[in-house]
Amino acid sequence: MSSVVKHRNNFKLNKPASLSMVSLQRTISDISFELIKEAGEDLKLSPVSEVEDAKCECCGMSEECTAGYINNMREKFSGKLMRGLCAEAVEVEMGKNGGKREKALSEHMNDCVKFNRIGRAYPALFQAETVKEILKKRSSYCVGKPLSPSDKGTLQSKGGITRSSSCIPAITKQV
Repeated sequence: MSSVVKHRNNFKLNKPASLSMVSLQRTISDISFELIKEAGEDLKLSPVSEVEDAKCECCGMSEECTAGYINNMREKFSGKLMRGLCAEAVEVEMGKNGGKREKALSEHMNDCVKFNRIGRAYPALFQAETVKEILKKRSSYCVGKPLSPSDKGTLQSKGGITRSSSCIPAITKQV
C-alpha cells in the first residue's frame, strides 16, 4: 500500500497510500466492537435521562434540560428556573456585589424585564439607552461625581465632551 516517489536528488522514499474514509470508519467500528466484546458484562450504560423544554423565568427563553438540572437550578436560585446563560450572568453579578445571590438575582431579573419590555420591540432604542448608561457611569468615574449644569464651564476648559440635549426622554414618551 505504499508508492515510490522520486525527489530531485534521485532519492526514493516510500509514501503511504491515502486511506479512504470508509475504510477508516470501518477500522474504528471494528476496534470499538472488539473493545465492547472484551469488556463484556462490565460495560453497562446508564439510561439516558428524558429532556424537556424548560422556560427561563427571567428572560423567557427556552432550553432543553433534564429533570435533575431543573431541580439543581431551582435549589440554587430560590425556586426560580434559570437557563445556563442567565445563571452565569447572576454569578458574574454576584462577583460584582460581594457574593449576595438574592441581590444579584433580582438585578439580573430587572435587566431581563427591561430588555424584554424595550429591547425586543425597539432594539435601537435599547442600544441607545445602554450607551447612555455606559457614558453616565464612565463620566462619573472620570470626574468623580455626576456632572451638573454648573460644571459645564469647567469641563469645557478641560477638553471634555458636553451635550446640549438628549432625545431619549422624547423617544421614551412615545413608547
